[in-house]
Amino acid sequence: MLNRRNLLKSGGLAALGLILPPFVGPEFLARKLMAGTGGTGQKKMIFIFQRGGNDAINTVIPRGDADYSTANRPGLFINDLEAVDLGNGFAQLHPSLQPLMEVFNNSALNGIPGPGNLAVLHRIGYPEQSRSHFSAQQFWENGVPGNETLDEGMLYRRFANVPGFPDNPFPGAYLDDSLPVVMRGSIPMPAFPATADYSFSGSLAQVAKFLGELPSTPGATDGRGFYGAYGGKPDVEGAQYRDILMPTGVKLGESVSTVQQALAQGPYIPENGALYPDNTFGAQLSEIAMLMKRTPATLLGVNIDGWDTHTAQGRLNGAHPNLLGDLALGIQALSRDLQSQWQDVVIVTVSEFGRTSIENGSQGTDHGASSTMFVAGGGVVGGVYNCDPSSWAPGSMFTVNDRYLAANTDYRMIFSEIFANHFGDDPALMDQFMPGFDAAAAANPALFTPLGFLG
Repeated sequence: MLNRRNLLKSGGLAALGLILPPFVGPEFLARKLMAGTGGTGQKKMIFIFQRGGNDAINTVIPRGDADYSTANRPGLFINDLEAVDLGNGFAQLHPSLQPLMEVFNNSALNGIPGPGNLAVLHRIGYPEQSRSHFSAQQFWENGVPGNETLDEGMLYRRFANVPGFPDNPFPGAYLDDSLPVVMRGSIPMPAFPATADYSFSGSLAQVAKFLGELPSTPGATDGRGFYGAYGGKPDVEGAQYRDILMPTGVKLGESVSTVQQALAQGPYIPENGALYPDNTFGAQLSEIAMLMKRTPATLLGVNIDGWDTHTAQGRLNGAHPNLLGDLALGIQALSRDLQSQWQDVVIVTVSEFGRTSIENGSQGTDHGASSTMFVAGGGVVGGVYNCDPSSWAPGSMFTVNDRYLAANTDYRMIFSEIFANHFGDDPALMDQFMPGFDAAAAANPALFTPLGFLG
């Protein structure tokens, strides 16, 4: 029988490790989801993680709070004329986020009157929020605040619950060097920084020959090529992780083949005048749009790094404004490019925590508590949430340790609304998708009040 390692080398594939789930023990690998009713499988999500901790107060400015001032933010303060007004008499956007207003106002995008398709969510977090990058990212991704060891993702659990997910040749991917916790699980999904990196060498015909055929029955010896090697008789019966490795190899071949067929359709040209940022993040968003259109993927994610702005954060120009500008241009481009499936798409941004309400001595901000999220898509009820005169009390910027902005809504409630109202999942499944959800909601009912940002 052909040695699998040599077979991989002959195919020229360098991405095998990117599709494998982390081997953290048999219990994790053997874990199966509870039975339940999932969504239709037709709705899609684009997940953008702003890694480093985004300055929420510099992103969505609480203009109506007297504590937002030059006294607290002498080098970062954005005046009323510079900021972008959001129309509720209280909240404004950093000027670098101006491109988002096209999505915020429906008529600017497609001529249809209405509140727009961008929800601006402020003060999102969870009780006793961690200010450690590692812990906070882990909690946002595994859906269980306080559990630093769970390496199974919240989004994975939701999407793996959809009927047919295990059989989908390409259910989703993360455009990065490695698969983040949020999408990890016993059914592997690939991660790659660019689609060109995720391929076997050769033409489609050569790849098809290399992949070969699965055996006529599981474990038989009449298969050919890559599929025959991974779908056939094990090299060593009963070897550790054999039950995971063999189907993972088959899954790898299917997913690579799907991506190569998408690329074979020719250079990708964004629609409706969409212009992505001219950098790696923009290129990855463009590839996400291509994969949304040319593959069966329903979950695609990407990182945008650099939000840990302790020094020289920048006011109108600099590190943070540049990142905000890239994020805004990226969401604007996706909204234009994906208009043909806009009603089926939801774009979600997250960051592990916000930053201090007072500027530090290095013209930056330090690790804080609650943050902002943006949610965009055809079913989104545009508007500002948790940043208005009725919900934002005086002193809110300093409600945690006299330094931080406290959460007004738990992030798990945000995802609960997305799962239930975008994907159509049964609300009873939220405790499965995010273990401990029901207990947390019972203990902190105010943090789990729905915001109603999805129709």
